[in-house]
Amino acid sequence: MDKRVLRLVSNDVRQRAIDAIWGAPDGAQVVISEPSRNAEQNAKFHALCGDLAKSGLPWCGKPRTLAQWKVLLVSGHAVATKEGAEILPGLEGEWINIRESTALMSKRRGSSLIEYTQAFLASHGVESQ
Repeated sequence: MDKRVLRLVSNDVRQRAIDAIWGAPDGAQVVISEPSRNAEQNAKFHALCGDLAKSGLPWCGKPRTLAQWKVLLVSGHAVATKEGAEILPGLEGEWINIRESTALMSKRRGSSLIEYTQAFLASHGVESQ
């Protein structure tokens, strides 16, 4: 059986989902999840990380790149929203944060990350585009 994803946007689609469930073989799985983040949220978050990088705001004594700000913000957001952080030794003895993937975030979680990031920029006097 092929994997089917139905985005519940109308009663017609809901009926197709019900029909698919009735026609599914025993042992098939049904997963209902929140909508995933969208391209607009992705672009907005990366633009905010870029604004931070361009600002030259130092963190731990030096300016950070867009990619570094992304890691810092996702990690900070996880702690601020009580998701926590897991810091462990890496393969070469370095310390790493096993953080959540922004690609797997729900739309609601993505919005929360953007709000957290905007608040961080504002509290540090960084203008966003």
